[in-house]
Amino acid sequence: MSATDRNLVAAHAEVKAEIARTDTKTALLLAFVGAVLAGAWTVARDLPLNLPAYLAGGFGMALLIAAAGLLLRSTRPHLRGRHGFPLWATLTPEEISAAVSGDLAADIAGLSRLAVAKFTCLRRAVDLTCAGGSLLILAALLTLGGAL
Repeated sequence: MSATDRNLVAAHAEVKAEIARTDTKTALLLAFVGAVLAGAWTVARDLPLNLPAYLAGGFGMALLIAAAGLLLRSTRPHLRGRHGFPLWATLTPEEISAAVSGDLAADIAGLSRLAVAKFTCLRRAVDLTCAGGSLLILAALLTLGGAL
C-alpha cells in the first residue's frame, strides 16, 4: 500500500470517526434539552408566573424546541445518499466490489460534507440551547422577583 493510499484510508477513518463523535454529542444534547423542557414545564405549571416571566419562559421554551428540531434533523438518516449502508443495500455483490475498489477520495469528500452539515446543526442547536436556557433562568428570576 502506497503512502497516498494509507493517507486516504486514514482520512476516511478520521471523517467517519468525526461523524460518530458528532452523533454522540447530538444524542447527549437532545437528551439534555428534553430533560430541561420537561423540568421547566413541570416547574412552571405549578408557579404563579407574571407576564414578563411568561414571555421570557415561553420564548426560552420555543428556542429549546427549535434546538431539539435541529438535533433531530442532524440525526435523521440520509437514505438517498451515496455513502454507507443505503448504498450497499442497493448494489449487487459485483457492484459492491467495484464501489469498494473505486475512488476513496470521492467517498471522503461526500462523508466530509455530511459531517459538516451535522456539525453545523449541532452548533446551532448548542447556541439555541444556551439562549433558551438563559431565558428560562431569566423567567425564574422574574418569577422570584415578582414573588418578593
